[in-house]
Amino acid sequence: MHPPSLLPKRRPDFIFQVIMYSDLESDYINPIDLCNKINQFVLPENAAHAFLALLFLISGEWTALLLNLPLVAWNINKIVNKNHMLDATEIFRTLDGHKKEAFFKLGFYLLSFFYYLYRMIAALIAEES
Repeated sequence: MHPPSLLPKRRPDFIFQVIMYSDLESDYINPIDLCNKINQFVLPENAAHAFLALLFLISGEWTALLLNLPLVAWNINKIVNKNHMLDATEIFRTLDGHKKEAFFKLGFYLLSFFYYLYRMIAALIAEES
């Protein structure tokens, strides 16, 4: 018998969101289910990103902090304006904007991953010499 997983059943990745938006367009999922599945990850994702930016600030990683600040500011603005959760009654009107945002965040996190990987490899090489 395997121990129970401590990870959530659904991962908060943006590929999942893009697929869910496509399923909504194709009428494979209803708007209430879509909003319930995606809304549970909005605040944890924003908090994790803000925490990562705080770690960059504390450690003095100014380039990484400057790269992350616009998206952190965007997320904070959405939370302050109470526009961060999906609304099942308006999802069809705002679907294109949500899809663009999901694609943008997917691209941003993908490029960030390669930047962080590059910085890690550069630090390991500099440490050896």
